[in-house]
Amino acid sequence: MPSKRRFRWAVLPVGIATAVVLAGCTPTELNGYLPGFLADEPNTTNHTGMVSGLWVNSWIVLLAVGVITWGLMGWAAIAYRRRRGQSGLPVQLRYNMPIEIFYTIVPLILVIGFFAFTARDQTILETQTEDPDVSITAIGKQWAWDFQYDGDSEEDTVWSMGVQAETDDAGNIVSKLPTLYLPVGETVKIKLQSRDVIHSFWIIDFLYKKDMYLGRDNYWSFTPTREGEYAGKCAELCGEYHSMMLFNVKVVSAEEYDQYLDSLRAAGQTGDINDEYDRLGNLPGTDGETSEGEH
Repeated sequence: MPSKRRFRWAVLPVGIATAVVLAGCTPTELNGYLPGFLADEPNTTNHTGMVSGLWVNSWIVLLAVGVITWGLMGWAAIAYRRRRGQSGLPVQLRYNMPIEIFYTIVPLILVIGFFAFTARDQTILETQTEDPDVSITAIGKQWAWDFQYDGDSEEDTVWSMGVQAETDDAGNIVSKLPTLYLPVGETVKIKLQSRDVIHSFWIIDFLYKKDMYLGRDNYWSFTPTREGEYAGKCAELCGEYHSMMLFNVKVVSAEEYDQYLDSLRAAGQTGDINDEYDRLGNLPGTDGETSEGEH
């Protein structure tokens, strides 16, 4: 009994110290320094907390396994080191069943656990909304983005075409990046298409990215939960100007979102964007302009 009491008194300060340290952590630190988390603000989407939880908990488990492994390696190196006056090899053990069972079962449990939690979360993340509030088609091309806001008819469908980023001599972006508008608090389903090679659609603060393939549509469903401006980019090496394949994301109120769609409609940018052109010739310096007859 005395030994148990001493153990409890030893654990208590450790627990208190851990609680104090965690209480002083910022949201960024509590979420493993992942982007998109702010104090007293909601998450960027309804799924970012799940992605963060899987990431942080995985690292905690891996760190614990690493500490134990490194500790055992250090203990074995010190405890079984060659002493002064010793020569030859130490006594060899042919079998140690408890240890062999341990280092077989424990890794198996870890692998099964990681698989189970990953499969659970991935199933939720990859479940597509059948009746979203907003349907958008995002089109990747070398090296820019087009966005089509799908409506119930040709007149209700609007789009915006983007050009690739351009920089000045100091590396500052000077061209107008394409911008994807999303309404806060509404379910969104994005259809991802490629015009040429494999791209990857990545909104950094949303903690998720999806590949885009020529001839095969991909989908992503989520709900933006915090208004703001976010950065997006292609996360798949897709050619010479891959690093310039950037876009902005604006999560706005439903009223501002509708006003933006009305502005596209007033500009005559209606209908199916796929009928407008096949691929935009927007090499650096062209400002998105195409030669006569090129589509």
